[in-house]
Amino acid sequence: MNLVSVVLVLLTTLPLLSVLAALPARVRISETVTLCTALAGLGLAIVLVPAVVREPVRFGILRADALSVVFLLGTTFLYAATAVYSIGYLNAEREHPGFARYARRFHIGLNLFAWSMMCAPLMDGLALLWIAVEITTVVSALLVALDDTDNAAEAAWKYVLLASAGLGIGLLATIVMYYAGSTVLGSSYDVAFAPLLTAGSTLPHTAVQLAFVLAVVGFGTKVGLFPVHTWLPDAHSEAPTPVSAMLSGSLLAVSFYAVLRYYQVASGTLGPGFPRTVLLVFGVLTLLLAALYLLEQRDLKRLLAYSSVEHMGILTIGIGLGAPLAFAGVLLHVIAHAAAKGNAFFGAGVLVRKYGTKDTGTIRSCLDTLPWTAPLLLFAILALSAMPPFGLFRSEFQIVAGGLAGAHDTVTVVLVVLVTLAFLGLSVATTRMLFVRGGADLPVRGEPSAWMVAPMVAGLLVLIVLGVHPPADFSDLLARGVAELGGGT
Repeated sequence: MNLVSVVLVLLTTLPLLSVLAALPARVRISETVTLCTALAGLGLAIVLVPAVVREPVRFGILRADALSVVFLLGTTFLYAATAVYSIGYLNAEREHPGFARYARRFHIGLNLFAWSMMCAPLMDGLALLWIAVEITTVVSALLVALDDTDNAAEAAWKYVLLASAGLGIGLLATIVMYYAGSTVLGSSYDVAFAPLLTAGSTLPHTAVQLAFVLAVVGFGTKVGLFPVHTWLPDAHSEAPTPVSAMLSGSLLAVSFYAVLRYYQVASGTLGPGFPRTVLLVFGVLTLLLAALYLLEQRDLKRLLAYSSVEHMGILTIGIGLGAPLAFAGVLLHVIAHAAAKGNAFFGAGVLVRKYGTKDTGTIRSCLDTLPWTAPLLLFAILALSAMPPFGLFRSEFQIVAGGLAGAHDTVTVVLVVLVTLAFLGLSVATTRMLFVRGGADLPVRGEPSAWMVAPMVAGLLVLIVLGVHPPADFSDLLARGVAELGGGT
């Protein structure tokens, strides 16, 4: 077993050790083990970068290439940031009855959730990928209901019903794609990615077309694509804030990764025209819906949830545009969105904790009340709005430039208009909360916990680095990922 194989095994086992540690342990020990595991996971994901730039690596049922490591980096970074944030988040609950039980369930669920999302990009095969995504559904639904309120239980049930229906369609896509492979490779062929990609245009076109559409609809339910997005605002709004951050910044992206694997097979079999057209239709409709809803939201966490729908629409359009530059923008967007949306939800959690409400109409004078969180939240919203010098500016600029270079002028103009409309919705709500002064009953000035501020600072630094000058190894990783998506070298 070489070093890379050891890294793959550790990435898919370390969070489980944290789960075992959380079962009998005190809260402080669970927090420490979770934090160490999360930081180790991020370090291991970084170690994979130079290896997969050269060629895909494989060990048993585990496989990593540049595409999967991009999504793995986003997940592990947000896992580490959430582990830090959660220490401060749970501190305020320590005096409540039943805190030890709540914290134990939280740490078990958080680590299982991270484990499932770290496993999904490393699974070598569509069937294993489907299983991993299904596990993310089960675990995250339990986390959504963790606060034991009526609204949380309703949101969790709605999420389970819609996500299960979607993943049932995703399972059908897996079966149809297996059938397509069996007609060429035999009924007992290796269901890993490589045989399907190698078979290419010899696969039956009708079956691959059907499988791709089913995958977009099925996994698109977890991505938050229109019209199967309706679980997302409720789940993000009612889940504990650390869970909301991981749902938005990581879970949606991991589900989008599943769509990309089907896109690779469909593009190799059918040519790029059909799958890109399908993605453009779903992407534009999703972005349109999100932009309109962002204009009228008063619930802070639902506002950020619809922002997530917006960004999933941007990713989908970016792949649909088909230009290598747009592909590079999409892959950069995955990681930058994880950092920005994590920061936004972390900031929202501090505001909700401080003001005792999620209503953006009643939260006022945040810059006076929260000297660290308020500016960091402002920077997160500016990043989500694709303002320079943040990473999302660079990624969306590349997507737009790729669309114009690929002669998709109409779609690109629609993209820019809808993103601008979404920016208005985000900026109006944020301006009111941060800059409009409130009455005399404002909370006492000060931050709830330094643990809740520290990951936001780290996220801001990541966004600036990605926007100003991404590291050379990271740029090589994106270039390799573009090539794997069929965008050339």
